[in-house]
Amino acid sequence: MTSAIPLTDLNGLTAISGPEVTQLFATDIAAERTRMLYQGSRVPTLFMLLSGMACTFLLWGVLPPLLLVGWSVWLVILAMLRLVQVRAFNHALPSRQAERYWRRLFLLGAGASGLTLAFAAIALVPADVFYLQALVYGLIAAAILSASVAYAISFSAFLTFALPCLLPSMGYLLFSNNALQQGWGLLASILLLTLLVLAWQVNRLVQRSLLQSFHNQALISNLEHAKRQAEGLNSELVHEVEQRRRAERELRHAHDDLEMRVAERTLELDETTYALSKSRARLTLAIEASELGLWDWDLQSDKVHHSRLKEIFGLEPQDVQVMLRDLKPRLHPDDLPVLRRALVEHMKGRSDDYQVEYRIKHAQGHWVWIADRGRAVERDAKGRVLRMLGTRSDITARKLHEQQQQLAATVFEAASEGIVILDPDYRLLSVNQAFSEVTGYRQDEVVGKSAISLMNSGDSRRQYQMIRLELESRGSWRGELIETRKNGELYPQWLQLNVVRDARGSVSHIVGFFADLSSRREAEERLRYLSHYDELTGLANRSLFKQRLHEASQRARQNGRSIALLHIDLDRFKLLNDSLGHEVADQLLRQVSRRLTQAVPEADTLARLSGDEFAILIDAYGSLSSLARLASRLLSKLRVPMTVGGHELVVSASLGISLLPDNAREISALISQANMATQHAKHLGGNTFQFFTDNLQACTLERLQLENQLRKGIQEGQLEVFYQPKLGLADDSLHAAEALVRWRHPQLGLVPPSDFIGLAEETGLIGAIGEFVLRQACKQACAWRDEGLAQIRVSVNLSVHQVRQGNLLSLVRQVLKETGLDPQFLELELTESQLLDNVESVISTFQQLRDLGVKLAIDDFGTGYSSLSYLKRFPVDYVKIDQTFIRDLTPGSEDAAITRAIIAMVHSLELKVVAEGVETQAQLDFLKSHQCDEVQGYLISKPVPAEQFAQLLREQDDGV
Repeated sequence: MTSAIPLTDLNGLTAISGPEVTQLFATDIAAERTRMLYQGSRVPTLFMLLSGMACTFLLWGVLPPLLLVGWSVWLVILAMLRLVQVRAFNHALPSRQAERYWRRLFLLGAGASGLTLAFAAIALVPADVFYLQALVYGLIAAAILSASVAYAISFSAFLTFALPCLLPSMGYLLFSNNALQQGWGLLASILLLTLLVLAWQVNRLVQRSLLQSFHNQALISNLEHAKRQAEGLNSELVHEVEQRRRAERELRHAHDDLEMRVAERTLELDETTYALSKSRARLTLAIEASELGLWDWDLQSDKVHHSRLKEIFGLEPQDVQVMLRDLKPRLHPDDLPVLRRALVEHMKGRSDDYQVEYRIKHAQGHWVWIADRGRAVERDAKGRVLRMLGTRSDITARKLHEQQQQLAATVFEAASEGIVILDPDYRLLSVNQAFSEVTGYRQDEVVGKSAISLMNSGDSRRQYQMIRLELESRGSWRGELIETRKNGELYPQWLQLNVVRDARGSVSHIVGFFADLSSRREAEERLRYLSHYDELTGLANRSLFKQRLHEASQRARQNGRSIALLHIDLDRFKLLNDSLGHEVADQLLRQVSRRLTQAVPEADTLARLSGDEFAILIDAYGSLSSLARLASRLLSKLRVPMTVGGHELVVSASLGISLLPDNAREISALISQANMATQHAKHLGGNTFQFFTDNLQACTLERLQLENQLRKGIQEGQLEVFYQPKLGLADDSLHAAEALVRWRHPQLGLVPPSDFIGLAEETGLIGAIGEFVLRQACKQACAWRDEGLAQIRVSVNLSVHQVRQGNLLSLVRQVLKETGLDPQFLELELTESQLLDNVESVISTFQQLRDLGVKLAIDDFGTGYSSLSYLKRFPVDYVKIDQTFIRDLTPGSEDAAITRAIIAMVHSLELKVVAEGVETQAQLDFLKSHQCDEVQGYLISKPVPAEQFAQLLREQDDGV
C-alpha cells in the first residue's frame, strides 16, 4: 500500500506534528481515498438507477412521456458509464490507480449524477400533487443519502455531488410561488446542512483511520527492516569474534617481535618528530604566504577558532567565537541556502568534503566573496559530526574578474554589430554571432584563416594594403566597403578597425566592428518612395501631387493652356469602414485606385490625398464637354460591382471639377474650389459630378455664415423648445409630448429646423443642441409637475453624434439628478437608420439607459434597412411609424397594409406603437381600430411653446 519509511527516520516519526504526518502520507492517502470511492460507488449508482426508474413509473401519465423517456435514457447511460468507469478502475494496475486522472474522472461523474438528480427534482416533480411529490422527493432523497454516505470518504467528492444536486433544487423550490414547494425547499436545506455535517465527520474519521493505518504499516515495515539488520549484525559479530581469537594468537606470536622493533622504531620516531616539526614550520609559512585562513569548528559547543580573521573579515578574534551567533548573521541572504545545502550534504556523508563560495559582510560594510573548504574530522557512534576543520580565502578579486569576463562575453555575443578579433598577422582569432549572421560564415569556418582570404570583392582587396598602412601609422581605420557574403551576395559594409597594444607597446590584437548597411540603404529608398507615393495604393501622395500641380501650373502659364483638377470623394465610405473593418476598406481603396488608373489613362497625375479622397490632374484638356464625359465615364467605372473580402460592393463617388485659370489663378484656390464642388455633389446625394461656379462659392459662403450664426445663437440662448402632444388612444388623453428645437433668429425670425439641423449634424453643433433640448425638456416637465398639472412623459430626439461621443449615459444621469425628473418620464428617440451605425455600441448604450429607467423609442420606423433580428436586440419601449406610411391609410392601400403589419409585429414583441403625422380623422379612426397606442400630428396639435402646452394640460384636467 505504501513504501516503508527508512529506519533512520522511524525514531523521529512520532515526534512530528499531525499536519506533517498527513503531508508525509498525502499521496498514499489520496490514492487510497480514490480506491475507496470507486469501491463504494457501485451501490449508490445502482440505487440512483432504481430510484430513477421508480420515479419514471410513478410519473408516467402525469408528465409528458418524451420528457420522462429522455431523462430515463440519460439516467441509464450515466449509470452504465459510471459502472464501466468502476470496472476500468478495478482492472487498472495499482500504480495507475494512484494517478489524478481517476479522481478527476470520478468527480466529473459525481457532478453529472448530482445535476441529473437536480433536474429530476426541478423538472419532473408536479407542483400540485402532494403524494407524488412525497414519493418522488423521497426516492430522490434516498438516492442522495446513499451517494452522500459513499462519497463522504472524500469531502471534495461529496461537495462535487451534493452542491450541484441540492443547491439548484433548493433555489428553485425556495423561490417558487407555491408554499408547498417552499416547504420542500426548506426540507432540502435541512438535508444539505445535515449531509454537510455528516460528510465532514465521516471524512475526519476516514482521514484518521487511513493516517493511522499508513503509520502502522510504516512502523511494521521499518521494524521488519530493523530485525533483518539485527540478524545480519549478529552473524557478523560471530564471525568477528572468531577472527579476534585468531588475531589474539597471532598477536602473542608477534609480541616478541614487536618488543624488538620498539627500540628501532623509537629511534626512527625521534627522527620523524624532528622532521615533522620542520615540516609544520614550513606549512605555517606556506599558509601565511597563500593568505588562507584556518578554522576549527566544534559543533557540540558551536565554538569556532579562526585565523586571519582580521585580514579577511576585518573582525577581531573575540568578535567571532560562536558560529551561529556571530558569523551566521553576516552571511548574504541569497547565499545562505547554498551554504546550508553544502554543509548538510557533507555532514550526511554524501560528499567527500565541504566546498562552497558565499558572500559575507565585511566589518567596513561591503560584501566580501569567500571560498570555504573543510572536512569532518570527528564523528560520534551514530555518525553525527562533532568537529570540522577547514580553510577559507578571500576571492573577491577573482569574482569581480569573472563577472567582467562574463559581461564582456555577453556584450561580445549580444552586440548587433559584427565583431572580429585578429592577431598581429591578420588571422582571425574570434568572431561573434552577428558576424555569422551577416556574412554567413560559421565561427569554425573562419577562425585561423587570414582576413584577406575572406575578401572576395576586388574593392576590398585593393584597399587591404592601404588599410594596413593606416592601421600601423594611426592605430585605427574606418570606412565603407563592398563585401561578399558566403553565398556570393554583395552588400555594403561599414568597417571600423582599432589596434590593441600590450604593456610593451607591441601590437597584440586588432579588433574590428562592422555593420551591414543593406537595411539602411533599403530604408532610405523606402523613405524616398513613401515621401512621394501612397503606401496603400501606390498612387502619388499629397506632397507629390502638390509638386506636380505646381509644375503643371507653371507650364500652363508659359504655354497659355488650361489645366483641370478633379477631386473625388467616395460616398458613405466611413459607414463601409466601420461596418466591414479596415482590412476590407483598404482592399476596396486598392481596387478603386486601379479602376481610376484604368479609367483615366490620359491623366497627368493621379493621387490619393487622404483616406477616401483622390485627385486627378488633367493637363491641357480639350473642352468642358470632354471633361464632363470623362467624369461620367469615371463614375460609371466606379459603380461597377466589385468583390472585396467576400463581399460584393457597389461604390459611388462625388466628383468636383475646378479649372485653372478659368476659375482660379492660384493653386490653393484651385484645390479649395474643387473641394467645394465635391461637397456640393455630396449634398445633391452623391454619385454625381459638379463644376465649380461662382454661385456655388456664394452658397458655400452663405452656409458658412449660417454656421457661425448658429454657433453664436447657441451661445446667446436663441434656441427654444416647442412641445407636440402625444395622444393616448386607450383613454384619449395627453400622455406625452415630443420636445422639438426651434431657432428664433434676431433678424430672420423663426428658422425652420430643416435649415439648420443638417448643418448642425455636419459641424458637430448637434451635440450642444441635443444637450440643451434634453436639459430644457426635463426641467419643463418638472415645472409642469410642480404646477400641479398631469405628469407627462417628454421625448427627446437623439443624434448619432451624441451616441458616438460615449458620454450620453453620464449626461442623462446628470440632467435627471439636476432637474429631479423621474427617469420613467423621460423618453429618448433615435431614428432607425442611425441605429445601424455601430450597432453593438448603440445596443450597449441603450441597455444602460434602460437599466437607468429611461424609456427608449425607434423613430421613423420603416424607412431604414433594419431587420427583425436588430429590432429584437434593441432594448426599446416604443416604435414610431414614419408619417410617410400614415398619409395614405385608405382601405386596401399598401400603406394601410404596412401600417397594420408594423402594429401587429411591434405588439408581438410586447412593445408600444406611436404613429406620427396624423392629420385627418380618418387616419385617427384607422389607427384606433387597429390598437395603435399613441398618435401625434397636426390633427392633435402642432408643436407649441411650453405655456400653450401647459394650457392644453389644464383644459384636459378641467375636463374641457
